Amino acid sequence: MTSFELIGSSAGFKVVLDQIDMVAPVDSAVLIQGETGTGKEVIAQAIHDAGPRHQKRFVAVNCAAIPAALLESELFGHERGAFTGAVTQTIGRFQTADGGTLFLDEVGDLPLELQPKLLRVLQERQVERLGNGRAVRVDVRIIAATNQDLWKMVQERKFRADLFYRLNVFPITLPSLRDRMDDIPRLAEHFVRRFAKQQGKTIDSIPDDVLEELMSHDWPGNIRELQNVLERAVILSSDHTLKLNTSEVRRRNTELASARTLDDTQCAHILATLRETNWVVGGRRGAAAQLGVPRTTLIAMMQRHGIARENLERVQGDSDRRFLAVPNLRAVELPA
Repeated sequence: MTSFELIGSSAGFKVVLDQIDMVAPVDSAVLIQGETGTGKEVIAQAIHDAGPRHQKRFVAVNCAAIPAALLESELFGHERGAFTGAVTQTIGRFQTADGGTLFLDEVGDLPLELQPKLLRVLQERQVERLGNGRAVRVDVRIIAATNQDLWKMVQERKFRADLFYRLNVFPITLPSLRDRMDDIPRLAEHFVRRFAKQQGKTIDSIPDDVLEELMSHDWPGNIRELQNVLERAVILSSDHTLKLNTSEVRRRNTELASARTLDDTQCAHILATLRETNWVVGGRRGAAAQLGVPRTTLIAMMQRHGIARENLERVQGDSDRRFLAVPNLRAVELPA
C-alpha cells in the first residue's frame, strides 16, 4: 500500500490501515466518517494511491465550500449561456476525474435538491452539463466524507436514503486524536521535520516535557489542531530543540475542561427537573417553567444532550439508580 502521511500504530488506526488495504484494489464507493480534522482527505488520497486508478487524477470537491447555486455546475459542468455569467463551456469535476477518483468532501452539506441528480450520475455513470441535454459517459470512483451523522440525517429526511446506501458501500470511521494518543510522538516528529524544512531550520530534538504536554491535551481539533500548534512551535524555536508555548496548550485544556463541566452540570440539572415534573415539559408547572426557559429552548437543550424519556432505562441489579442512555452509547447517571 502506498503510504501518504499515514502515520500511526495505535489499535484504532491499524484498523483503518487494514480497511484501506481491503478496499483500495476494488472500485466500490467508500464513505469516510470522522470528526473535523481527523484527516479524511488524506485517507481518501491513500485509497486512490493504492488502487488501480492511481495513475489517473484524484479530484477533490468540498460540498460545503461551494455555494449551493454553483455546486451543480461545479460537479457536472455547463454550456456557454446556460446561466448568467456562463461565458464559456466548462466541464465539471466528474469529467475532470474521468478514469480516476472523485472525492466528495463534506457530502452531508450537499443540498437536498441536488442529491437525486448526484444519485442518477452514480447509477448511470453519465453526466449532463447544464444547458446541454446530451449525456456524457464518465468512469469515476467515488469516495465521500463527512463529519456528520448521515444516518441520523436520513431519519430526519435531510439526506436521501437511496444516496446514503449508494455511498455507504464500504464505511470507514476515523478515530479522533484523543483515541490514538500513542501516535502523537510519531505525528509530532513528522510535522516538526516537515515545518522545519519549510522554514529552513534544523530541529532534531523534541523534549520529553513537550511530548508530555502534547499528550495531555484533548485535541478537539484533532490532527489539524496538532499540526497548527507544532507549526507555531517551529516558528518559535531558535535552536535545534523544539520550543512549545505550553501556556497556550494548558489554556485550551482548561477551557475545554470547564466547558465539559458546565455541559455535564446543565445536563444533570435538566434531568433532575424533568424527574421532578414527571417529564412534563410545557405549562406553568412544566420543566421549562421551572428552569426559566421557553419550552422550545428546553426541547432544543434536550435534543443537544440526547435526552428522551423513552431512552430512560432501569439498570438490572440496581434498584436505586436510573440511567439515561444517550446516542453516543454512554450512560448518564440521573441525580438521586
